[in-house]
Amino acid sequence: MLFRNLLNFMVRQGTVRSTDSRGRSDVFGDGTAPRCTLHSHSRRLDNKIPYNPCLYFCEAYMTGNITVEDGCLGDFFEIALKNYEHMERHWLARLGSTLSRQTRRLKQYNPVGRAQRNVAHHYDLSGQLYDLFLDRDRQYSCGYFTTPHDDLDKAQDDKKRHIAAKLLLNETGLKVLDIGSGWGGMGLYLAEATGCEVTGVTLSVEQHNLSQERAQHAGLDQRVRFHLRDYREDRGRYDRIVSVGMFEHVGKKNYDEFFAKVRDLMTGDGVCLLHSIGCLNKPGPINSFMRKYIFPGADLPTLSEVLPSIERVGLMVTDIEILRLHYAETLKIWHDRFQANRAKVSELYDERFCRMWELYLKGCEMVFRHDDLMVFQIQLAKNLYAVPLTRDYMYEWEHSQGRKRAQAAE
Repeated sequence: MLFRNLLNFMVRQGTVRSTDSRGRSDVFGDGTAPRCTLHSHSRRLDNKIPYNPCLYFCEAYMTGNITVEDGCLGDFFEIALKNYEHMERHWLARLGSTLSRQTRRLKQYNPVGRAQRNVAHHYDLSGQLYDLFLDRDRQYSCGYFTTPHDDLDKAQDDKKRHIAAKLLLNETGLKVLDIGSGWGGMGLYLAEATGCEVTGVTLSVEQHNLSQERAQHAGLDQRVRFHLRDYREDRGRYDRIVSVGMFEHVGKKNYDEFFAKVRDLMTGDGVCLLHSIGCLNKPGPINSFMRKYIFPGADLPTLSEVLPSIERVGLMVTDIEILRLHYAETLKIWHDRFQANRAKVSELYDERFCRMWELYLKGCEMVFRHDDLMVFQIQLAKNLYAVPLTRDYMYEWEHSQGRKRAQAAE
């Protein structure tokens, strides 16, 4: 059977016991931890999965046609990622990868209407769902863990402060554009902490509605305005631009368009901070399960793809920071909270949805821990004099805000 052949070829570290639909069991690997048992409940799957393991294994898990026993899903993902280079060399996996690359440009087609449909697929899910696993501010991107003991709320507060420090919000009344403003937490924080005026744009109806409600409730609706529109439709001019967790949805062939629009929206001495998930090594297509079920239209950049686009449109990079395991820690907390509220999620949707999101949250955590994903923050400007000569201004502002928060808590 092809699945047995793939496991035999792939698993060199860790141990996988595979039980097929007829009850036959085989053990693959070196006998060491991590260990798990895969139980296939469909004979057809045994020959289907190897043609696209990332997609067909996940679909089988979603429907219950594959179960993970004597271990957990995280154990299997860890084994798979530690042995991924071997799977990539299997002839069926190479065939699937070739087909995916050939259709990649079509999948990256991203006009305004399609972009809005892609966003709605994920971000217009029930707000109750996100309340079950996100922090109190509904920050849906990686936290910033200054110590290993930080809880999720502190890590997300520190993330906002870390980003704000890089925006150089050194004057009151600066005009800020938040591209992909989510549920409004970043924009509201910037306005409250610095006195700036914020315009947020999102394509999610649910996010837009809640953002407006939050601005009114906080008494900031005169300085913070959220719009349901594509960033490409904005005609303003801004001193600062921030974008957190949106760039992953732009698509590789659209990077020049994105950065050209950022350039046109920025004032001459403007500063932009881009926060995005990226890949540490070679460019490639996003995981087929993630593209089909979780984030349609999404793709993950490498710096080797992003930096040439920035150069071509005439912007300059003034700072880059790579955050490595921060998202792994964030996803672990999200997954644990999701599992703790799994019964409530099942009431909102169904068990298939729960399995799908379990794959998403735990799978992404494992990729950040054991493979090639990271988060990058790139600071951009139009001229050499837009930011100070050293990074001291970032640390000083960040620490001063931290002291203010500590004093307020006393």
